[in-house]
Amino acid sequence: MLIMALDHTRDFFHAHSNNPTDLATTTPILFFTRWITHFCAALFVFLSGVSANLAGGRRTKKELSLFLIKRGLWLIVVEFIFITFAFTLDPLYHLLIVQVIWVIGVSMIILGLLIWLPLPVIAVIGGLLFFGHDILDFIKLPDAGTSGLLWKIFFTAFAFFYQADKTHAWLILYAILPWTGVMLCGYVMGQIYRPSFDPAKRKKILFTSGIILLMLFIFLRAFNIYGDPSLWAVQKTTALSIISFFNVSKYPPSLMYLCMTIGPGLLLLSVTEKTSNKFTRILIVYGNVPFFYYVLHFYLLRIINIVLFFIEGYTTKDIVTPRGFVFRPVDFGVNLFGVYIIWLLVIVTLYWPCRWFSKYKRTHQQWWLSYL
Repeated sequence: MLIMALDHTRDFFHAHSNNPTDLATTTPILFFTRWITHFCAALFVFLSGVSANLAGGRRTKKELSLFLIKRGLWLIVVEFIFITFAFTLDPLYHLLIVQVIWVIGVSMIILGLLIWLPLPVIAVIGGLLFFGHDILDFIKLPDAGTSGLLWKIFFTAFAFFYQADKTHAWLILYAILPWTGVMLCGYVMGQIYRPSFDPAKRKKILFTSGIILLMLFIFLRAFNIYGDPSLWAVQKTTALSIISFFNVSKYPPSLMYLCMTIGPGLLLLSVTEKTSNKFTRILIVYGNVPFFYYVLHFYLLRIINIVLFFIEGYTTKDIVTPRGFVFRPVDFGVNLFGVYIIWLLVIVTLYWPCRWFSKYKRTHQQWWLSYL
């Protein structure tokens, strides 16, 4: 959750518009700033599936199904209303931006419908989506009409701009089903976190699974066999060659992207389960209220963005630019070092509201708290 805010801070404040993954213009530190945040969405969706499984330990199957469907619908509303507004500041919502909260919401609805199936069947569906969706890279899919739109929404969308009517449009950044496969796999893996499961066996499963995913990434990526539409190649410098190797596709999430991120995530889970110190207790404050933190950090970034906009001497005539990002003129912002400073300011500032809300959730039982 903390690392995720780094990439959003870069979006809001980095003065240079270079694409971090463009080998012609990127630098090692700029690429790393983007690359390290790749772990966030993949693990967030995967662990949402784990969390859904654990929630099933306190509910009947019917109760869990309804909870996941209602929570999924709520997340979609939050994405459309609160997250979109943080980006556009447009109360008429001429542009709806569809990102990770949307895809978690839709995936939760799908999971809420699928939990009636036996767990092995859910595992097969999740595995097919997780390991097999890149087969579509070799198939000519419809590009126009209703079928083309559905393929994009469910499988292939990457910054897909859809004009809904003359004044309203959608910007779809996250295709649904590849991420649903991640959540389904997380839901199945959640079985090893049930209280009755042997901790030593759980650690072994996490470690072995992490190693397998990492080895699969290294082998398939090294020989450009399968799993990513963007092939790597030796570049003019060693640094650029390394960047090319790790420059995998997030939109939609390729198998290489998922192996590269979830593999180390599982390894980390296997070695940190019993870790407890002052630093981890600080991290847990944010982890206890991830959704609250997620929404709040966007609005804090936007507030800082507006303040810095006027400090740098821009006026109201500069608020809207051809880039379409309000309060974000082409030359606005700070260097990469400044991005890291603002990022640290944001996550430190949010510690106290997160700690307050975490305590509030522990001491109150209102039904709506389970949705936050």
